[in-house]
Order: sequence, then structure tokens, then C-alpha cells
Amino acid sequence: MKKLFLVALMATTALSANAQFQRRTTPNDTLQSVRVLKNGNVVYSIYAPKARTVSLAGDAMPWGSKVEAKENPNGVWSFEVPNVKPGVYRYHFVVDGVEVYDPKAPATKELTAVANVAPNGDEYFAYRKDIKHGAMAVRTYWSKTLNCTRTMRVWTPAGYEKGKEKLPVLYLVHGGGDTDTSWPNAGAAGEILDNLLADGKIKPMIVVMPNGTVTNVPNEVPPFAQDMVTDIIPFIESNYRVLTDKNNRAMAGLSMGGMETYETCLNNIDMFSYVWVLSSSFAPGSDPKAEGERLGVFKNADKINKSFKMFVLTQGGPSDIAYKNCENTRKVLDEAGIKYLYEENAQEGHSWGTWRADLYNLAPRLFK
Repeated sequence: MKKLFLVALMATTALSANAQFQRRTTPNDTLQSVRVLKNGNVVYSIYAPKARTVSLAGDAMPWGSKVEAKENPNGVWSFEVPNVKPGVYRYHFVVDGVEVYDPKAPATKELTAVANVAPNGDEYFAYRKDIKHGAMAVRTYWSKTLNCTRTMRVWTPAGYEKGKEKLPVLYLVHGGGDTDTSWPNAGAAGEILDNLLADGKIKPMIVVMPNGTVTNVPNEVPPFAQDMVTDIIPFIESNYRVLTDKNNRAMAGLSMGGMETYETCLNNIDMFSYVWVLSSSFAPGSDPKAEGERLGVFKNADKINKSFKMFVLTQGGPSDIAYKNCENTRKVLDEAGIKYLYEENAQEGHSWGTWRADLYNLAPRLFK
């Protein structure tokens, strides 16, 4: 009896194990969550068979617009967004009121799914299979300024690990509400830099993408600027083969990161030779002239003009929400006699389409 019971138990266990591997298939098994159609529309889909309501949120849609869901009987909810320009777009679904990041996304990073819409594959931000690629590292450091552990992303060019040459550094900061994941993801910084380097359009450099968001403080701009000077730059110069003079150090930031760039560079003029301020201005809501005086643009004008080899302000055209504030800031800089270049590399407003174009157009002019 014991022997028969053991055989029966083994058979039952085997059937149970087989049942686990022979689960019922669903439409989710073969679902392609992001599809680019021939007409330029993009379809986003999620399998949610028991959901009552599903909606789509993300950068691909114009502000304030809404795309109605198309629910199939098989539990797949789809959203067709018309006329999507080639780009890299953040998106997520809202299922019964809960934000859900695409579980099928091939590029889900740090809870942010991105869809690289590059239909031809030769767009400047596309991932190219025919070139060597650099490395995008996550680095953790202790911030004495903020008394906490923080992270940054560091791009090193292809072949850096086997090289001996010291390289110049670009510090590249995101905008308000984002983190150090934003330039590598929505900004496609790694792809853009890889492509530029492979095409011989930029000098080999290291690009540091710190976390410009500082929580639990009323104004995060000055603390971040201090963190840059006291903690981030020393960390990079202690851990990477980099040139440490100002002629080989650049800083750029978009939106809030542009305010942080002003704060950092105008208070440390002798540390930087290349400065970009993208879709930004002096602090919105403040008196621009008073803010310019606080940052020393009047008393330090000659010093700024001698130190900054490349001082560029950009906007995404009149639809950029920072456009008017930037105009007001430029008037102060003009009054102070500050030399700068003003450019609109893309007419895509206050968006990653503008800032990717800025990186692509400005990086080749660094460290000349």
C-alpha cells in the first residue's frame, strides 16, 4: 500500500508540475505594446482583461489632448495616437485609476517606459547597430552638501575602459520633476552621443547626468549648485580619467536645470568655459534685473565674457513655456554687456524634441 501510495503521489506531483508549464496562453504572450503604423500613427496597447477603464498618458500626445481607448474582446486595450513625429516618448497607462508602466516595454528603466519612435533607423537619436557604443553607468555618491546618498548617470565613450587619455567633461542636467534617468531615457543622450562620436562630429568626452532634483527644500536650485561644486565634480575627477581645467569643463541644463546652470556657473565663473542654458531663464516670478544683480552679471561681466568660450541660450520657439522669461533674462544680459549666442534648434516647444536637438547641435562645438 505504501508503495502504491508513493507512486500515486509521484504521478500527482508530476501532473501538477506539468500543469505549471502548460498554463493557458493569453493575448499578452504575443502582444506588441508599441506599434508604429505606416501612416505615422503609433498604437499603444496593454492587456487588462478585468479592467473597467483604461487611459493613456504621455509625451506623444499634445498637451490637454485625449485618445479614446479601443477595447478588444480579448482584453487588449489599444490607443492610436495620430501623426507622431520621430522622437523618444515617455508614456504610461492608467488602469482603473492606477498608473501602470508598460510591462511589455523593451526599454523600461527605473519605472519609466520609453518608446524610441525611429521608423527609418537613421534619425540622429536612433540606436544604430553598425557602430560601437559607449557605456551608461549608474554611479552612487555621498553628498556632503545634502547629507545623503545620491545617484548620477555617466556616459563614457566607446573604448574608454581600455584607453589612457584624459577626457573633457560635460555636466548635463534635466528639468524640474525629473531625475538623472531622464537624459538617458527620454533624452536619448547615449544614442545621440554614440552616433555623433561614430560620425566623427564630437571629441571623445565624458558626459555626467546628475540628479538636479533636491527634495524637501523650498528652493532646490542653490543646494544643487553647491552639490555640483562640492560633491559631484570632485567625485568625477577622483574616479574618472578627466581633464580638470576650466577649458575642459562644460555645464548645460534645461528648464529648472538651466536655472541650476546659471546658479552654478555664474557663481563659479573660473570653473567653466562652456555653458548652455536650454529653455530656461532667471528664476520665474523674480525681478530679472534683481536676479541678474544677485548672480553678479553686472559686476562680473568682463570676467564672464573672458571665461565663457561658449555661452548659449536656446528655446523651442514661441510655444516654449519659458520663451517670455528667457526674453526678459536676455534683456538683462544685454544690459550687462554679456556676450552669448541665442538659438532655436527645434520648434518643438518645451519638450524633449527641443532638448535632444539642442544636444545634437551643440555637442559638436564643445572643447574646440
